[in-house]
Amino acid sequence: MSEQTPEIDPGVIELAGRVFDMAREGRTEDLAGYLDAGVPANLTTSKGDTLLVLAAYQGRADTVALLLARGAEHDRVNDRGQTALAAAVFRQSPQTVRALLDAGADPDHGQPSARATALFFELPAMTAVLEQHGR
Repeated sequence: MSEQTPEIDPGVIELAGRVFDMAREGRTEDLAGYLDAGVPANLTTSKGDTLLVLAAYQGRADTVALLLARGAEHDRVNDRGQTALAAAVFRQSPQTVRALLDAGADPDHGQPSARATALFFELPAMTAVLEQHGR
């Protein structure tokens, strides 16, 4: 006997899409309102990207800080094994990288890790940020 996946209300899907856009666009105050209303800080897309990964990829340091303060898990990986920290390194956002490191993100977690991302894409400034934080 196969299990049926319950149909998701189209309104819920539309709301989730708006919340994901808020994270991508750095609409921190709007996103805070939705988090206050009960949207989970670890809401995840169908590809495994959390709100934190989306905000980090766009270099939205204020949004990343909000999500971390509201309990977003910095060590979650998407379906490709990438973390928010690796996304921030790839996009060369030092402020976002520092916020994630300060929250305890591991530069060697994920595949590829943040450190491996910096090395592969030859991003010496990002490698320096990662190394300085470890001191």
